[in-house]
Amino acid sequence: MNSHNFNNKYIIGISFISALGGYLFGFDFAVISGALPFLKIQFHLDAWWEGFLTGSLALGCIVGCLIAGKLADRYGRRPGLMLSAIVFAISSLGMAFSSGLSVFVMMRFAAGIGVGMASMLSPMYIAEISPAQIRGRNVAINQLTIVIGILITNLVNYLLADKGTDVWRWMFGLGAVPSLLFLTGVLWLPESPRWLLKAGKKQQAASVLQKIGSAAFVEDTISDINQSFEGSKPQSYAAVFGKAVRPAVVVGITLAVFQQLCGINVVFNYTSTIFESVGANLNRQLFETVAIGVVNLLFTLLAMWQVDKLGRRPLMLIGSIGLSVIYLVLAFLLQNHYSPAVISIFVLLAISIYATSLAPVTWVLISEIFPNSIRGVASSMAIVSLWGAYFILVFTFPILAKKLGAYGPFYLYAGICLLGFVFVLRRVKETKGQTLEELEHNLIKH
Repeated sequence: MNSHNFNNKYIIGISFISALGGYLFGFDFAVISGALPFLKIQFHLDAWWEGFLTGSLALGCIVGCLIAGKLADRYGRRPGLMLSAIVFAISSLGMAFSSGLSVFVMMRFAAGIGVGMASMLSPMYIAEISPAQIRGRNVAINQLTIVIGILITNLVNYLLADKGTDVWRWMFGLGAVPSLLFLTGVLWLPESPRWLLKAGKKQQAASVLQKIGSAAFVEDTISDINQSFEGSKPQSYAAVFGKAVRPAVVVGITLAVFQQLCGINVVFNYTSTIFESVGANLNRQLFETVAIGVVNLLFTLLAMWQVDKLGRRPLMLIGSIGLSVIYLVLAFLLQNHYSPAVISIFVLLAISIYATSLAPVTWVLISEIFPNSIRGVASSMAIVSLWGAYFILVFTFPILAKKLGAYGPFYLYAGICLLGFVFVLRRVKETKGQTLEELEHNLIKH
């Protein structure tokens, strides 16, 4: 299929607009690490509440994913993206104007609904409009915008940090700006051709595909998609456990859970806590969040360049074993109170390895490995599992750190990464360069 000509500018344009959902996800994810030192004072948080307030985003994400799966299958990908933008805007302002802890946690939960919807719909939409040869790179655009969201948010937090005790309200309220940009962009997006064909709108699907590639590409894609729908029943959660698709579902869910329990998001969300444990002041703690954002961005760009060349499997293997080793070193350094500068080196190393491997590749695989007939439902299950694992991770960290010291949990994460390495080695097949329909055929054949 390499002979087709594609309208690359158009494909990248619509991928970037859809991926603005990722930017909002990055914002909500990162804003907490700069705001926590202020929120602890404002709301007198203990370890339990610190974990719950941070993790409440993930509980909202779970609800968002469940809503998005159903919405996307019934009304299309586009309305779901619009709704997530609106939820984002309202919840950002809601957090900024919170009068007390319970209102704040409810608004953070609502923000999670928006994040959950976007975390599912943006990569799914991009995978569905992208030709096979560039699908990995395009889905990774979503990861890129998440990372840009994290970096810009960390920078803004750093610059705002000395503006008084109420500055956390500005940190959250500013999220309304990218939300409105995203909403404006989505109005311009076409609907996914795969959804249009499924809804019986062949003419509309063909006109969207014509903007993407040549006439031959349109014809091939329509016939491939239609073949994959033949004999497929309506999506239900029961269908996800069917014997033919079970291997893909097990791999998707396990990778999603592993991407979170590998422990890296503790570094993102609790940068302040980790560096505080070795005596770094608030300015240094917030500076570290910016350094993390910069490294995260640079290595995500590297991953986008490599994901369709090196392949998914080698990147996952390098990532899991690399993190395991770095965590052991990091735990040792934290335990023995090395200087923040030395710890910073290993924190940034961990971020760089994660950003090139588990971060983008997990999302690429989740958007690829499920058959067309169950993609919506199976993706939502995998991503619900991902957010469940994220909640467990960020909720337990302050409690574990209090009992074991900030270094203790890293020994645990090193072990989880080792198990992840073994799983990828045994169960994950390479998917680069194949169309979604070819993948489905190969998967069900094995």
